[in-house]
Amino acid sequence: MKINQTVLKEFILVGFSVYPHAQTFLFVVFFCLYLLTLTGNLTIMSLTWVDRRLHTPMYLFLGALSFSETCYTLTIIPRMLADLLAKKRSISVIGCALQMYFFLGLGGTHCILLTLMGYDRFLAICNPLRYPLLMTNMACGKLVVSAWAAGFFISVTEIALIFRGSFCNPNLVKHFFCHMRAIVRLSCLDSELTEFIVTAISVSGLMGTFLLIILTYIFILSTVLKIPSAEGKKKAFSTCASHLTVVIIHFGFASIVYLKPEASGGDDTVIAVPYTVVTPFLSPLIFSLRNKDMKNAFRKALGKTHFLNKQSWIMEDYENIHN
Repeated sequence: MKINQTVLKEFILVGFSVYPHAQTFLFVVFFCLYLLTLTGNLTIMSLTWVDRRLHTPMYLFLGALSFSETCYTLTIIPRMLADLLAKKRSISVIGCALQMYFFLGLGGTHCILLTLMGYDRFLAICNPLRYPLLMTNMACGKLVVSAWAAGFFISVTEIALIFRGSFCNPNLVKHFFCHMRAIVRLSCLDSELTEFIVTAISVSGLMGTFLLIILTYIFILSTVLKIPSAEGKKKAFSTCASHLTVVIIHFGFASIVYLKPEASGGDDTVIAVPYTVVTPFLSPLIFSLRNKDMKNAFRKALGKTHFLNKQSWIMEDYENIHN
């Protein structure tokens, strides 16, 4: 038990206040990245909703991933941007619990959705004849709902463990959001045991989903290598390239955050930036730029917009002439 057991009602997010001269610059950089992230994800969601050619399980998963990523960034980045310009960086214990609940829940959902996307590619390449029967849009919807339910179930479990007791002074959180490790260290209860349990849960979920993805790609690779033509191999690999790239980036940065040894040191605030800001920015960029169907749908949408604008200009000119 810790000595100073004053019951805390709020935390102070230290964040980037330790870099006072860089805060304006960081605000501009993070704000631009956030706008680009939102634009990319909203574009993907819009295209998968509007274009009927993208109403397939592969793109339904992609739309669900973009939606979860939009919500994920919404729980962290707006608050971080506000704190970069604010002098008071306090957050209530309840507000902190809610932020952590959505961050962990959406993070878990994101990992599961990436795993399901790998499973979808596995069925499409390894079982092409049965794929239309196994992976229908209805089945895809059920899997997405299951991913959200599993992600938030894990989150509720971790939140219950972290916030089951009171917190002790000092109330300084050495992070720009309510990261579970930073918060659990302020607990008046046995924080080391709690930290070990919640970290073990997160690492198990992270490594479990990653190993499942690796397993699916081992089967995919063995199937693709059996394809006789080079063109067939290239086509099969091209459908997986963007997903595999995002998986490597996502799990690579996440492993740095969650598998970093305590004794290794380093600023946790800086280390978390790639995972919370850079990865969500790169994800829609990779899925849109490296996907022919998405690029064609985007060109088609731009063409329709241009055509409608041209029609409106013609109508205006016609009315002006007759008036």
